[in-house]
Amino acid sequence: MIWKLKHGNLDWEKGPLVMGILNVTPDSFSDGGRFYSLEKALDRARKMIDQGVDIIDVGGESSRPGADPVSVEEELERVVPVIEGIRAFSDIPVSIDTYKAQVADRALQSGADIINDISGTDFDQNMSGVVEKWACPIVVMHMQGTPKTMQRAPQYADVVKEVRNYLEEKIKYLNNLNEGRIILDPGIGFGKKLEHNLALLRHLDDLKDLGCPLLVGVSNKSFMGDWLGIPVEERNPISRYVEVMAMQKGARVIRTHDVRQTVFARTIQQTLGVVPCDKNH
Repeated sequence: MIWKLKHGNLDWEKGPLVMGILNVTPDSFSDGGRFYSLEKALDRARKMIDQGVDIIDVGGESSRPGADPVSVEEELERVVPVIEGIRAFSDIPVSIDTYKAQVADRALQSGADIINDISGTDFDQNMSGVVEKWACPIVVMHMQGTPKTMQRAPQYADVVKEVRNYLEEKIKYLNNLNEGRIILDPGIGFGKKLEHNLALLRHLDDLKDLGCPLLVGVSNKSFMGDWLGIPVEERNPISRYVEVMAMQKGARVIRTHDVRQTVFARTIQQTLGVVPCDKNH
């Protein structure tokens, strides 16, 4: 099945789609400040397109643990020129990584196609109205707490069941607003301890069964340091191993910092493994 967008399409028959992270922030955990200027951000976007990216995810506010929020005005100043700049040379699908309805609406006006909301529309009650206005796809993520507080003491009786129930309720809430074009993200590293992240990765099949495409983002995240004792600069190869496992378990979108290596990982997985094929997505 193909989801037609304003710019390009999401072709689910292609196999897992690669979403490249473009953080236009000074303080993101993995690449903070590297692409903060407009020129550097657009150069990065061109490079990701050359490397085979399927979606570029533009974000103007860090969601790393402990991060402070930024104003709507500052976030818009960061992301709108980048989205408009990408549109000047490419029709690649662009997602806007924000939980603010005003930012999402303006980004869609400027050429974005998809909303990627880490709060699952919980932080801004106007977000569902933006989804309905544009009838655009939305990535709905599960998070316990906020970026400022999420890693202080996350607790679950059954993390897989609780995340599944949350995402199932979001499907019911949003399904009629955008023709059911909902992508689910279990929120690896967002309000979860190491054991919670590992449990979700082991049981991705339980989330795939909800019937919406599943997005997994593990790229360079801190749980790998907790798990294997490696600093962020050494997590890239491990990220690819986990991404391939996620593909095997049904992930339809992989959100990553290293587009080139993830595209290679997808090729290897498609050649040597079995890519899960959901006929509905």
